[in-house]
Amino acid sequence: MKLNHSSANSFSELIRYIYPWRGKAIFASTCSVLNKIFDIAPEVLIGVAVDLVVEKENSFVASLGFSSIESQVIFLGVITFVIWALESTFQYIYSIQWRGLAQDVEHEIRVSAYDHAQRLGLSWHENQSTGNITAILNDDVNQLERFLNNGINQIIQVLVSTVCIGIIFFYISPIIASIAVLPVPIIFAVSFLFQKKLSPRYRSVRDKVGALNSSVFNNLLGIQTIKSFMSFKNEKNRISHLSKDYQKENINAISISSAFVPVIRMGVLAGFLGTILIGSHMALSGTLAVGSYSVLVFLTQRFLWPFTTLGTLVDDFERSMASSKRIFDLLKTNEHIPENTDPKIVDNLKQDIRYTNVSFRYPNGADLFHNFSMEIKYGSSVGIVGDTGSGKTTLAKLLLRLYDPLSGKIFIGDDNISNISIENLRSKIGIVSQDTFLFNASIKENISYGNQSCSDEEIILAAKQSQCDEFISSMKDGYDTLIGERGQRLSGGQRQRLAIARAIVRNPDILIFDEATSSVDNRTERLIQKSFFDLKKNRTMIIVAHRLSTIRNCDNIFVIKDSKIHESGTHDELMKNNTSFYAELWNIQTGKKI
Repeated sequence: MKLNHSSANSFSELIRYIYPWRGKAIFASTCSVLNKIFDIAPEVLIGVAVDLVVEKENSFVASLGFSSIESQVIFLGVITFVIWALESTFQYIYSIQWRGLAQDVEHEIRVSAYDHAQRLGLSWHENQSTGNITAILNDDVNQLERFLNNGINQIIQVLVSTVCIGIIFFYISPIIASIAVLPVPIIFAVSFLFQKKLSPRYRSVRDKVGALNSSVFNNLLGIQTIKSFMSFKNEKNRISHLSKDYQKENINAISISSAFVPVIRMGVLAGFLGTILIGSHMALSGTLAVGSYSVLVFLTQRFLWPFTTLGTLVDDFERSMASSKRIFDLLKTNEHIPENTDPKIVDNLKQDIRYTNVSFRYPNGADLFHNFSMEIKYGSSVGIVGDTGSGKTTLAKLLLRLYDPLSGKIFIGDDNISNISIENLRSKIGIVSQDTFLFNASIKENISYGNQSCSDEEIILAAKQSQCDEFISSMKDGYDTLIGERGQRLSGGQRQRLAIARAIVRNPDILIFDEATSSVDNRTERLIQKSFFDLKKNRTMIIVAHRLSTIRNCDNIFVIKDSKIHESGTHDELMKNNTSFYAELWNIQTGKKI
């Protein structure tokens, strides 16, 4: 079965991935070979048994030194038992080995693909469908595992069967062997043709599965919105449309693969008829022993019939190679934030932060910053305010190196952050974003996610500082309370406060609040603001906010307008000029101006 270029590349990638388990693969392959050899042997034994009945004392077994009929029968029985026992033993062993190998490779590929995906740049994730990534990590890896379970074993067994039976054929009768193998080149040519037609169809099938999974995944995430707008019918129709697309692509592939076996059977029939007609003529004319003829008749079917499994084999192979391509395409994606080969490790980030002539734009977006500069003093609390889309949150992302500027530099002290280890940099920065994500775990586990080595006392302290302890203590299970997927058993304000506690328990040198109090009520916001003064100690605090009350007491406030620093100062300084942009925003929010 000749492979097209895409399938060949995917298969070679898969073989390279199996290489660490080459010992297990070689042992499994050896067992597959031995199993097939012993599996073929009973057909030969049938010929030997027929020869024994016809020739008696002159049989093949007699030539081995067993003169009496009884001893020949006993010998044949013992050999038959041994062969069947060995065939069954090797079948058991190869089954265990191949399935074990499949599980090992499946686990390694899934974990590697997931780890690679989570380390890719944020820009890559923002252009991908979460459902499609999930489909690759689950459905595609599972499809590959199904092929590894038995597919490679089937390939080996078809090859061994073809070679071994071919040798026996040519040993017994080269003439009949030539007739029996005549359909083989045709069968392989047809296999290649079908494989070539199936390959693009199954790649399309996998793409449709990804699109369907993506839509289902997103709908389940947005089930509250769907219910609120009563859009059940629209979403059902959309899923139905995507499912129909998948169904059509699958039927398209099935229509090709289903025709394979009937075509191959015609080739098998031609070889089988040729063996019977020519072989029976030779046996009747005495040029071929009856026992040999019996072996040939039985082996012809064993020789040609495995080729009918090529239909299923090609089908499974192309499905798995389509999945492999999607997996290895993900693994070969190289959209990382670049890091030095020998990045610097810093003890702390307790120094001034400087944005120096930074220019940036999002992929396929307009310029956001051009030669932007800003300085944040160590130990200060800084507020960043401005219109929506002015780039406030982007400044935090650039500091975390979720993105890199197109030009310009960001310094912490004398260190360009691009020279600092990304892991080291982010480990010393805590961030609380507006879009809070919590895990389906206990409150304690969610808070300690920011610092998994923290003590219970540190967790409780962080909860108190973020105004969580009161509502946590009122719960039956307290800090062991399970909060559900994405924290859905908590209110929006409770989720936000847990996220603040998670950042605080990390004890970061730089603490960023990106609209962190947007989901809390005014009373809770005031309590959190009081805690901010305690959190300021020995760290720099950056607060991105629309609600100006959040940043009123900051040491310095930067007002961003048109992606530039329009003005800066303390709240009182900015309010002195009642015509300032900041004053205008403040008056609107406090109701003094409409």
